[in-house]
Amino acid sequence: MIRQFVVAMAMIFAFLAIAQGQAAAGEVRVLSAVGVRQIMLDLGPKFERASGHKLVSTFDSTGSIVKRITSGESIDIVILNQAGVESLTKAGLLVPDSEADVASSVTAMAVRKGATKPDISSAEAFKRALLSAKSISRVSPVVGGSSGDHITMILERLGIADEVNAKSVVSGLPGSNTGSPGQLLANGRAEIALHQLQELMAVPGIEIVGPFPGDLQGVFVFSAAITSSASERGASQALIDFLRTPDAAAVIQAKGMEPAIR
Repeated sequence: MIRQFVVAMAMIFAFLAIAQGQAAAGEVRVLSAVGVRQIMLDLGPKFERASGHKLVSTFDSTGSIVKRITSGESIDIVILNQAGVESLTKAGLLVPDSEADVASSVTAMAVRKGATKPDISSAEAFKRALLSAKSISRVSPVVGGSSGDHITMILERLGIADEVNAKSVVSGLPGSNTGSPGQLLANGRAEIALHQLQELMAVPGIEIVGPFPGDLQGVFVFSAAITSSASERGASQALIDFLRTPDAAAVIQAKGMEPAIR
C-alpha cells in the first residue's frame, strides 16, 4: 500500500513538473538580419534544447526589419545592425536597455574553389583585383544594409565605381531571385564575390581570398534587443543571454564572425 502511494505521488510530482515546464516554455518570435543567419541556424536549435522555448525565426535585411517593426508587426526580439537598433530606439519600439551586442562581421572577397586568388594585401592591390576581374557578384545596397552600402562606398572611394558597376552581378535587386553573391560565384555567374565573410564561408564550392585590406574592411556590429510589443520578454532575455555565453561565442567565431564576448 505504501509503495503504491509513493509511486502515485511520484507520478503526480512528475506530471506537475512537466506541466510547469510546458507553462514556462514560450514561443519566441525572432526577426534577424541576414548577416546573423548562419549563427542563428546553429545556435537557435541549441537554445531550444537547452531552454525548452521554441523559436519562430525569420531573416530579412536590416532596412526591411525596421520597416516591419515600425509598421506594427508583432515580434519579440530583433537582431540587427546598430543603425537599425538606433532607428527603432528613437521610435520607442524597443524595451529600454534591452540591447546587447552579439557579434560583428567584416566584408571579404571570395573566388571559385581552385581558382587563383588575387593579391588584396593593400588598397592598391585590392583595386587592381577588382579592375582585373571579368565579373563581380555583390549585394545591392537596397537590401544589403550596412555591408551593401559599405561596398558601394569603397568602390566610390577607390574611384572605380563605374567600372565595377558595369560588370557587377548584383544580388537582391527588387524583383530578382538571383541568390546571394556567394551562390552567384559558385554557379559561375561571377569571377569574384564581395560580401560579408560569414555569408561567403557558408557557400560550398568557393574559397575565401580574405577580408578587405586595412581601413577598407569595415566592421558591422549586430545587436539583439527586445521589442516593446514582445509577449515573451523573459524568454527573449534568455535568448540574448544565451547568445552571449562562451559556448555561443565559440560557434560565432567558427562561423566567421567575432563574438561580442569571449
